Amino acid sequence: MIGRIASFCFLAIAILCTSAAAQGREALGYGRIIVNDLFGDGRDRWRTGSISTSRVLGFGWNGRLPEHFGEIIEIRYGAEIISPQKLNSAGSGDRPFAGAMSWGLHTHFRLKNTEFSVGGELVAIGPMTQLDEVQKLLHELLGIPSASNTVLAAQLSNQWSARAVAEVGRNFYLGNRSRLRPFAEARAGDENLLRTGFDFTFGTFGQGELLIRDWVTGHRYRAIKNQQPGLSFVLGADVAKVFDSVYLPSSRGLTLTNARNRVRAGLHWQRKKSHFFYGLTWLDKEFVGQNQSQVVGAIRLDVKF
Repeated sequence: MIGRIASFCFLAIAILCTSAAAQGREALGYGRIIVNDLFGDGRDRWRTGSISTSRVLGFGWNGRLPEHFGEIIEIRYGAEIISPQKLNSAGSGDRPFAGAMSWGLHTHFRLKNTEFSVGGELVAIGPMTQLDEVQKLLHELLGIPSASNTVLAAQLSNQWSARAVAEVGRNFYLGNRSRLRPFAEARAGDENLLRTGFDFTFGTFGQGELLIRDWVTGHRYRAIKNQQPGLSFVLGADVAKVFDSVYLPSSRGLTLTNARNRVRAGLHWQRKKSHFFYGLTWLDKEFVGQNQSQVVGAIRLDVKF
């Protein structure tokens, strides 16, 4: 049932996107974010690395989301590497190595002051993604150990999954430069979960912009920008109830934790032509037997001359 819902969402947004050119949509923006534990606690494990990119099409942008479903179309691509605690030995009770790539179509709109994001994605998991080879190449270039043959032999097998994602949130302004945004999110497909949390911003970041949420850290990155110079601080936290996860299969003796918590903070620095973001996220334990939480870092750098 959940898989059918995710597939339906993906198909519905795909139909909207296919007709984008015919309906006169134009490119409105592009965003990306890179996440790696090398930028955080420096240890190569669990949610070790990911990248997310977004391209946005629409009929124009006036600094606010449109009021109609489907006017704004976001084409999203993501890739993530998940690994056990030790790359040379998966160990009993540890999570398996997994590479996942996703291609998604999303739409963003509002009803009065409440913001909505709804979309569907197609997810490829396993050796067919070649992400294990990508990690091996990067580790060789950096001179650090790669995943052992034992770890790779036990990685999640090739499989496809649909993914549906929906978020609702609203900004509450606490003066000219501060705002609080509570939100709720539901995901179905490769991971089935319900999440609630908040984002707090001090500064101009996000004002008149379209922000996309990174699925690993919860940080929001800019896809449509206003290039307003300044320094902004962001803080956020959320908690999720995870009902099922392809990446933590019970068939391998893994049990999900009762709650999945995240706490994040970051800085955005914007000049006229350049933008820099660096953020940290504390990720709580995701499965019984995970002996520690972890900290991952996220970066975004735009330099124009």
